[in-house]
Amino acid sequence: MPSSATTPVPVLDPAAADDLRSDLLDAGYTVDHVAEVLGERAAAAMHRDRLLLADQATRGSDDPAAVLLRLFVLARPVPGATVDAVLPRTRAAGLVRTGLVVEDADGLLRTTCDLRPYADDRHGWWMVSDLPEAVLDGPLPVDHVLGIGGASTTLASWTPRPQVERALDLGTGSGVQALHLSTHADSVVATDLSARALAYARLTAALDDLDLDLRRGSLLEPVAGEEFDLVVSNPPFVITPRTAGVPVYEYRDGGQAGDALVAGLVRDLAGHLRPGGIAQMLANWELRDGEDWREHVGGWLEGTGLDAWVVQREIQDVAEYAETWVRDGGHRPRTTDFDRLYAAWLADFDARGVTHVGFGVVTLQRPATAREPWRDLLDVRTPVASPMGPAVLAGLRARTWLAEHDDDAVLDVAWQVADDVTEERVGRPGAPDPQVIQLRQGGGLGRTVRLDTLTAGLVGACDGDLTARQLCSGLAVLTETDPAEVAAAVLPTLRELVADGLLR
Repeated sequence: MPSSATTPVPVLDPAAADDLRSDLLDAGYTVDHVAEVLGERAAAAMHRDRLLLADQATRGSDDPAAVLLRLFVLARPVPGATVDAVLPRTRAAGLVRTGLVVEDADGLLRTTCDLRPYADDRHGWWMVSDLPEAVLDGPLPVDHVLGIGGASTTLASWTPRPQVERALDLGTGSGVQALHLSTHADSVVATDLSARALAYARLTAALDDLDLDLRRGSLLEPVAGEEFDLVVSNPPFVITPRTAGVPVYEYRDGGQAGDALVAGLVRDLAGHLRPGGIAQMLANWELRDGEDWREHVGGWLEGTGLDAWVVQREIQDVAEYAETWVRDGGHRPRTTDFDRLYAAWLADFDARGVTHVGFGVVTLQRPATAREPWRDLLDVRTPVASPMGPAVLAGLRARTWLAEHDDDAVLDVAWQVADDVTEERVGRPGAPDPQVIQLRQGGGLGRTVRLDTLTAGLVGACDGDLTARQLCSGLAVLTETDPAEVAAAVLPTLRELVADGLLR
């Protein structure tokens, strides 16, 4: 079993990186082929950090991808001769020389890091990081560098991806977000306080033949005075007790009490966004008994001048939150260390009156014109589109258009119902009218919007031919109501439907 002790980060020179990249490609060490090798059930289990099925699926296999999975992901010993055959350019000696593996007295190779394929819908890469908790024997070292995890994939899914000139990955870790940014940014700056994280990001970039501007420092310090078109951050947002004996993990703990780090980052980002620039980040926020999360997070936004779209995705009782993050550090339930840390977390929350912790996605935008910023704070805990980034970008543009146009302009557009929207009517059998009319969105945030009779009539006629004003006039005739009254009645819902992409 690999040790949890910190080991040196491997180093690849350009020639070694080229050879290993070619070997990995020839071996079929890609996301798609690995999924074929494992099968659906084992792949899903491995995604949950349950490795038994993956071990069974690859044991004895001579498929090169299976060999590499056993070596670099399952952390099983592999004979040097087998590696020579699978990686003919690099060979066992090359892996040892770079520090990717160590060789024992029996000629078996053991990995020093996690190296696995990673992909989006159009691009493929390899990620290198420290070995995960699932294969380590004991708690994680405090300088542990995460690979691909739930938070990083969530952020990647939610990030809008317009083509931009300059992008910043703040708190890059092993470089997950920087990989994605490299596909739609002319230049990418990636920062981290952890020297070890930057070393892994450098290793990942070398293996994927990418040119990243890597800088060490806390939060925005390495980019003082600079502005970006897009900032993406999975910051160290975990709320950790500032108590002696509680480990502070570099990958998740920012060293500040409560949610102060994230609150400060939200306030400071305004000075680093170009006009029209976007920031996308994950965050936790702590809540006291009876406190409205919108008021709490809204306080972070005061005075920033930034547009803000915040979606709360989860809320946890502090006991559940503490259990999650004590386990995340590799501590096992029903052990002395687990109970000690669990008690420290609960005591810290109790001392500050915190009862719940929210988790969500924060999207910020610096207005490109002189106007009041818009705010939209939503609680959406149901499934959303994946990837969510296209809907975020469309939502930003729709909300910005609404902020820059008055009601008359909204009424003068010939809106059209989006293709993924369906209507649902519920009523008593035989009744002449439905009791409930609502729209359901198939993509995006998966919104469900209840309509009154007037708004349902307007939406039902939105086919792109007539403007909303013309439709209001028609409804006024049918209901024998003043057109201005109809328009006033439907405008709030009309704006909501446009903002969330149900009308386009």
